[in-house]
Amino acid sequence: MAEYAPVAQISARSGFLFQADKREDDFLNSNTTWKVLHDTAYSPCSVNTGRRVRAYFVTGAGDEVRAKYYPWGWEKTGYDDASWPRAIDINAAAVPFGYGSDNVWTLVPSMIPQMEYRLQRLKVDTPQLASRGADTFIVGNHPLTIPPHENEKIVLDQSFETVAYPVLKVSGGKGSVVKITYAEAAIDGEGRKGDRNVIKGKSIVGLYDVFLPDGGTDRTFTPLWIRTYRYIELDIQTTDQPLTIDDFYGIYTGYPFKRIAKFASSDPSLEQIWKVGWRTARLCAGETYFDCPYYEQLQYEGDTRIQALISLYNTNDDRLVRKAIHDFYDSRLPNGLTQGRFPCRRLQIIPTYSLFWISMLHDYLMLRPDAGFVKEYLPAVVPIIEWFERHIDSSYAMLGPMKWWNFVDWTAQFPGGAPPGASDGHSSVVTEQFIYTLHQAAFMFHYFGDNERGERYNRLASWLSKGVYEHCFDSRRMEMADTPAKRKFSQHASIFGVLANVIPKNQQKRVMERVLTDTTLSQATYYFKFYLFKAMVKAGLGNEYYVQLQPWRNMLKLGLTTFAETPPPTRSDCHAWSASPVYGFLATICGINPAAPGFKRVAITPHLGPLTEVRATMPHPDGEIHLELNREGKTGLAATVDLPAGLTGYFKWDDKMVQLHPGEQRLVFR
Repeated sequence: MAEYAPVAQISARSGFLFQADKREDDFLNSNTTWKVLHDTAYSPCSVNTGRRVRAYFVTGAGDEVRAKYYPWGWEKTGYDDASWPRAIDINAAAVPFGYGSDNVWTLVPSMIPQMEYRLQRLKVDTPQLASRGADTFIVGNHPLTIPPHENEKIVLDQSFETVAYPVLKVSGGKGSVVKITYAEAAIDGEGRKGDRNVIKGKSIVGLYDVFLPDGGTDRTFTPLWIRTYRYIELDIQTTDQPLTIDDFYGIYTGYPFKRIAKFASSDPSLEQIWKVGWRTARLCAGETYFDCPYYEQLQYEGDTRIQALISLYNTNDDRLVRKAIHDFYDSRLPNGLTQGRFPCRRLQIIPTYSLFWISMLHDYLMLRPDAGFVKEYLPAVVPIIEWFERHIDSSYAMLGPMKWWNFVDWTAQFPGGAPPGASDGHSSVVTEQFIYTLHQAAFMFHYFGDNERGERYNRLASWLSKGVYEHCFDSRRMEMADTPAKRKFSQHASIFGVLANVIPKNQQKRVMERVLTDTTLSQATYYFKFYLFKAMVKAGLGNEYYVQLQPWRNMLKLGLTTFAETPPPTRSDCHAWSASPVYGFLATICGINPAAPGFKRVAITPHLGPLTEVRATMPHPDGEIHLELNREGKTGLAATVDLPAGLTGYFKWDDKMVQLHPGEQRLVFR
């Protein structure tokens, strides 16, 4: 697709390599006995999707396929390939990374398994979409024929958002045009989505493919890359020959996660959040993590930290997490920072996201007994911290002016997502995030025996904490200002003030109570609520978590089948960072967290709020953690905890703590 390719795609030159595993199968290896054909049937279309959807869109162009140029039957044994030229050896492709003198390509073993692929049929019974035969061909073996000289529009509803390779099978219809448009939601005349289940009076606008039949039978079209959709519109124009649609379906694809975690409670409504959150996470995980599958398919550290925690809490598969950590390591720049998203062929630097890469290392160290993996990447932590150190204004003991895009959240009060002071200096939020990360880095360096560096980072964090608190904390409001000017205040400043211990522990609960009640503050959106919830727990307000889930309930009321990027109006209907409750149900409501690196010990500190019953299962490196909680009266609790062999820890309820041992144990708190 050249310049029209997805921005997440990095390629210098295309080529093909096939190598058999066994020596006796070497005759299969790609060489000059193979034949090749330039397929001229394909060309890019829908190259202006971003303008039509009025949003940032970089997942690539659509495919226009002219059937008369396609070599139909090439994959079958009886095909005549006499006119195909022989392939040419263009270079020695099988060069392992780190070897060779002129690397056009280098190969590394895959860190992840092959993607999942499975048939996915569209929904049949959608009364709003009643159209001639629209409920027939999508079930298979029930073809629909469009007469000559007709213009037919058929809207199909998957009933939930998905990522798939759509497959269209047709016969006849020479001279016809089939346009296939994919959308997460239908929009009204003002471009609003509204209730996602309602499409009457709305339009389907988005990425599209075009297939131009040649009149032959059993013609199959599928795009070269995945499509994201809930709704699909088929716009069919026939000429002199009728067109028969033999079948239309999707081949779902994504990273092959197998969910082990389970959650159920006395509130059945949480079950839907649990289900939709996991679907959101699945659609945002392929060969890399995606921020969103429709608009970008890019792997950002800010999104990926949350996605990695979801993966580690819900599955026993950490391969995509490790690949993401390595991807960002490969993205490093001469200035020491990682790129804000990677793989990506456009340079983008988000300094705050480099800090989240360090947080990802810390998370992995705590949750997996794989310290050697983390140790490999620890040297890359130092240049990131040094970059931030070079931007400290010592007169304030805060970060001064910083280049690039200092994104924090999409709240309306942060222009372009950057808080006040992020670019021109003295942002409490960004300085506090740096302090938060310094504590994590210090912990890791201490763990690996570099006590000198660990102590230096702790001292630096302490000095910066005093600077931020002195210049930005408003003791009258009991809130952290965004800058020393104290003219603007946000939830974010106080949230990171608590998480980084910039705000003294004896003030943290009062501050977080203000954060939850002061509506004049710049509000955290779905993304940053992940950190809001962590700060609530840290300040002793974890029981408020249940109430704070209302935005997710509201999304479900709007008919969303995945969780959106931001509060309405939103661009993306499926955004990974909004799936955080899939982590939070286990980490906050159940209170299951590592109490030692490698998850060698577990801390269980439930925050049930008004829930009276919870049952959960969570994967652990040594097996599974099973938990049953039942409220008894206003303050009592009966708990059954089953830990895998070798795992110990503690259970805390209010101010009472009980040590846990491997196996099943029943606890009663009066």
